[in-house]
Amino acid sequence: MSEVGIIAVGGYNEVGKNMTSIRVGSDVIIMDMGLMLDRVQIYEDVETEKMHSLDLIKMGTIPDDTIMQNVDGTVHAIICSHGHLDHIGAIPKLAHRYDAPIIATPFTTDLISHQIKKERRFGVDNPIQPLEAGKTCQLTENISLEFVRVQHSIPDAVFPILHTPKGAIVYANDFKFDRTPIVGDPPDISRLRSIGKEGVLCMIVESTRVNVRGKAPSEKIAKDMVMDVLLSGEDADDGVVVTTFSSHIARIASLIEAAEKMDRIPVFMGRSMSEYLRTAQKRKYIKFPEQFEMCGNRRSVDKMLKRIMDEGKDKYMSIVTGHQGEPNAVLNRIACDTTPYEIDAGERVVFSASKIPSPLNEANRYSMETKLEMRGARIYDNVHVTGHAAREDHWELLKIINPEHVIPAHGNLKMISAYSELAEEVGYVLGDTVHILRNGQELLIDV
Repeated sequence: MSEVGIIAVGGYNEVGKNMTSIRVGSDVIIMDMGLMLDRVQIYEDVETEKMHSLDLIKMGTIPDDTIMQNVDGTVHAIICSHGHLDHIGAIPKLAHRYDAPIIATPFTTDLISHQIKKERRFGVDNPIQPLEAGKTCQLTENISLEFVRVQHSIPDAVFPILHTPKGAIVYANDFKFDRTPIVGDPPDISRLRSIGKEGVLCMIVESTRVNVRGKAPSEKIAKDMVMDVLLSGEDADDGVVVTTFSSHIARIASLIEAAEKMDRIPVFMGRSMSEYLRTAQKRKYIKFPEQFEMCGNRRSVDKMLKRIMDEGKDKYMSIVTGHQGEPNAVLNRIACDTTPYEIDAGERVVFSASKIPSPLNEANRYSMETKLEMRGARIYDNVHVTGHAAREDHWELLKIINPEHVIPAHGNLKMISAYSELAEEVGYVLGDTVHILRNGQELLIDV
């Protein structure tokens, strides 16, 4: 008998700062190193790139990986499932502690490299190795890694699968079963079925939206919603400001198509917007029209906003950061009148994004939306579909993978408990084959 250990480092008490360590004997593989953005926003003028990791751990911003000092084994790799900051954002602060390569899909490795270049406190010299979806690589003598393609709200998302002598270990963080995606190929469900038939020891799976009945709609539905809102305006001369997730390349592709149909020039504004779009362009996940503008830093954004005011709002569609009401993002600065752009009565402000449920986001959004409405904006909220699996998607995945053990992650206790109830409906037994972990705990599986 030998042990497989699943160590919950981060993301088991909250939605964010995901990090899990998987120990097979004395071989250790780390999955994800994320941060929790709302913990940064609580503090004004915080520059995380200049801060020490221990201070960020105390703030609750990054996973407390000091527990790894008690793990008896050698870390051989840091694997990242996709490029969202709650999965890669802590790499600049933590990766240097491990003599191990960082492995992710090509789009994700580009984003990781951007994060590391911005770091000012630590030197991160870990080799960064791209691995395409559908490919495998050998991590140790007995453990290989396979990336299986899935869909999410960012390109190049995968399920990392560890193939071990004890069976496969599936890391399902994050996903949706979108069979008609706007960007990229559908999930490789046939391969997931094969892995399930070959034998899966354990599946670690997100629980973020398990309480939502039904299945997550396809991104094609979001495209229809975007077109319906943007193309239905009676007043063609009014300004149009749209905000969405900078990393949601498929949504931005739909916004570009809408702008072309409206005979407007799309203008992308905000630092993160610029970073994600340039990376997507490099990897050919997005195609820009002949006429477009992109502004990253504050000075160029303000210059562009003045140009829109001078030349006429009817010529442009402004696509900006700030969907959560972040204080320094472009939309919030517009709402606070700290840019040259003025909202006119009847101007459309479209939120093509969900409101991330946290007290800080709720407060920031309420404040920003109130200011926009006071200036006469007409707000179109939640023109969006989720990138996370809903309840029936989870039920389908459980039936496909058929793991011996299930560990819900990426959620608070309410979400993780709800997933455990779903697993019981499928036939799993709490405490025996479905397991609730909290940050800092290790589950030992005898095999």
